[in-house]
Amino acid sequence: MKLRKISAAASAAVVLALTATACGSGSDSGSNGDKINIGIKFDQPGMGLKTPDGTYTGFDVDVARYVAKELGYPEDKINWKQAPSAERENMIKNGDVKYIVGTYSITEKRLKEVDFAGPYFVAHQDLLVRADDNSITKVEDLNSKKLCSVAGSTSAQNVRDKLAPKADLRQLGGYSECLTGLENKSVDALTTDATILAGYAAQKEHQGKFKLAGLSLSDEKYGIGLKKGDADLKGKINKALEKMISDGTWDKLVKQHFGPSGYKNDPAPKIAG
Repeated sequence: MKLRKISAAASAAVVLALTATACGSGSDSGSNGDKINIGIKFDQPGMGLKTPDGTYTGFDVDVARYVAKELGYPEDKINWKQAPSAERENMIKNGDVKYIVGTYSITEKRLKEVDFAGPYFVAHQDLLVRADDNSITKVEDLNSKKLCSVAGSTSAQNVRDKLAPKADLRQLGGYSECLTGLENKSVDALTTDATILAGYAAQKEHQGKFKLAGLSLSDEKYGIGLKKGDADLKGKINKALEKMISDGTWDKLVKQHFGPSGYKNDPAPKIAG
């Protein structure tokens, strides 16, 4: 009799422990208690950057903050998660984040796996080259060059499939690695969106070393990635983005983050219904 009571109590304890673990993980919701997990880039100056003192800056970061506040999550309720390009879909599908704001271009391929709110920005793919290099003036020049981009980005795919199929393409884990390669001449150009390239070129330690080639190689519509089929969250984020544009915050953030680099941005896009 006593043995049965102990077994029942032990079983109940196991069930409670498992339940508590499941509830506290946030694995399905992208949230943890009263906090929200948001994916951003940690290595993109001007867009999403984790600074040495542990703070987060950039246009995407401020867009993410604005949306979170509209959803009821102030700054102290945000858990920032690094979202590498190649891992973004998995992070959303696994529930590691509620949404991702990280130079995340809306593409047909990605729409098969995740949903997007927005777009909230339109960028154009460009090239970053060394300031003293005048050998790359058009995209065809890349066919005889070493080109660097980041694994999982649409920029690399665009060059390989459409623009310069004979380019020696190197796909690395992060843009900082590509920038190091560009500086030490192990690669000839770095390609991604001009917003990202302008951010790197504008950094104090890089000023005068690099320049944008000035080529608009594609239109990249940045969206906020979220779980497939979450129409309620998508609608709330779209509403927040519309408010951000209408109340002047969008223009203010664009000037704050892109003004110093001289980047010429497109007007705010129309938010999809």
